[in-house]
This record gives sequence, C-alpha cells and structure tokens, in this order.
Amino acid sequence: MEEALVRDISPKPASAPVNLFLRRGGRWQESLIQWVFYVCALVSVITTASIIVVLVKESWGFFREESIFDFLFGTTWTPLFVPRSFGVLPLVNGTFLIVAGSALIALPIGLSTAIYLSEYASTRVRSVIKPMLEILAGIPTVVYGYFALTFVTPALTMVYGETRVFNAASASIVVGIMVLPMVASLCDNALRAVPSSLRQGGYALGATQFEVTTTIVAPSALSGILASFVLAVSRAIGETMAVTLAAGATPRMTLNPMESIQTMTAYMVQVSLGDVPAYGIEYKTIFAVGSLLFFITFVMNILSAMALRRFREKYE
Repeated sequence: MEEALVRDISPKPASAPVNLFLRRGGRWQESLIQWVFYVCALVSVITTASIIVVLVKESWGFFREESIFDFLFGTTWTPLFVPRSFGVLPLVNGTFLIVAGSALIALPIGLSTAIYLSEYASTRVRSVIKPMLEILAGIPTVVYGYFALTFVTPALTMVYGETRVFNAASASIVVGIMVLPMVASLCDNALRAVPSSLRQGGYALGATQFEVTTTIVAPSALSGILASFVLAVSRAIGETMAVTLAAGATPRMTLNPMESIQTMTAYMVQVSLGDVPAYGIEYKTIFAVGSLLFFITFVMNILSAMALRRFREKYE
C-alpha cells in the first residue's frame, strides 16, 4: 500500500520535457509578437519622419524663392496666374470658414446625440441609432460632395436666392454631417465611462436626471468630450473631396458663407491634377501649403493634449 502511494505521488519525468517545450514555445511566440509590434511602431515612426522630411525639403525650396512673411500674411493667392502672388491667407480663411460652419453643426448635435444615447435612450433605441451613425461614418466623402451639389445647395438657394453654385455654407453642412458620427461616438464612450456611483450619488441628493447629466456626468467626461471636439475639428481641417466639390476653387478673403471659397486641401488637389509643371514654383506651393496645414494640426494636437491633462478625471 505504501509503495503504491509513493508511486502515485512521485514526479513523472516523462512530462517534464513536454512542459519545458511548451514553455519554450510560449516564450518564442511572445518574442515574435513583441518584434511584430516593434516593427509596426517603427514603421509608423519612419513614415511620419519621412513625411516631415519631404515637407521640409520641398518647402525650403519654395521659401528660397519666396518670402515666408509674404506667404503667411499676404491676402492674394494667385500662384497659377501672372502676376503671381503667394499670400496664403485666402486659403486659410476658406479652411477655417468651413471648420467654423461644420463645428456649429457637428459639435452641439453630436454631443446632444451622445447624451441621449448614454443617459436617456433605451437599449432598443440605442441598437438602432448607433448603427445608423456608423453608416454615416462609412459614406465616402465624394458622395457627400455630390450630395451638397445636388441637394444642399438647391435647398439653400430656395432660402437665400443669392447663393452661389459653389459656396462655403453647403460644404460646411456636409462636413458637419460627416464628422458628426465621430463626435457622437467618442462623446458617448466618454459619458458611459463615468462611474454609475456618481449618478447614484446625484439621485440620492434629490437631483433630476437632467441635473445629474448636466452637472455631474458631462463635467466628469469633459476630457473625453474635448478630445472628440479636437479630433472632429482636425478632421474638418483635413477634409478634401467634399469641400473641393462643394465650396469651389476661388480663394478670397470673405466671411460670407454663400460665396465660393477655396481651402488649403482643395488647392492641393487642384495643383496635383497634373496641369502644373513638376518642380516649378507653382508645384512647390503644395508643399508649402501642406507644411502649414501640418503645423496647424500639430498645434491642435498639442492643445488637445494640454486640455486632456488639465481636465482629466481619474476614478478608482
């Protein structure tokens, strides 16, 4: 009996090599996964650095021939006509006119949609609205551009008869619709991340659902809400096809949304079509404009990071 007990509890040497092999196999797989992640991160860094090098190199060639002061503060942009003028402010004006108009549409509607989905909507209603928002996010931007030309602009003409065929208002509306799903989805995630204990504490003090939402939940999710706003604005700044089709190609200094304007991205598309000789001063303008666009989005990302650190809430 004792011999049988000793035999049962004694280690089985035959299984040791198998366990060692499995451990070695697991370590090999883990090392492989780490190298794959490292290579992916390295590719991202190299790609970003390559873009910056190309922009700086080509922009330097442009600014060797033209004054950077005249480029940044000039109010006339005619690089493709004689006499040439390289003041980029009309393009910046058109870009921020689109951004302001789209933000007035996307930010309040997106935040309101997120509050409704997070705090008020039933599970059934949420299961219907969320996929619809995802469908909006998946529509190609060129479709938004043609939608602006064939539907939004005629509707604006019925309201305001002096609306141009290509106008900033139409482009702002479709860009606002385009970035609305991003704002709604990110704000919804931020609101739902707020602990339920905070809501219950507000209800325990006698607050209504609206008071809990506006005074407890929304301020607690402020960092995520601000991050969604910055991402939406960055998306609107970099939008290309919709504004190219809807806003036109007339760089001008104006605040009238019913007039035709041109954005920085739309100009880059115009020059990239192949009608401009390569490596000439006209061709180099797209890199100068691209560098300015990169700098603007970079500054916005820095401001976003500062806002996140300032308003970030941590919950245990």
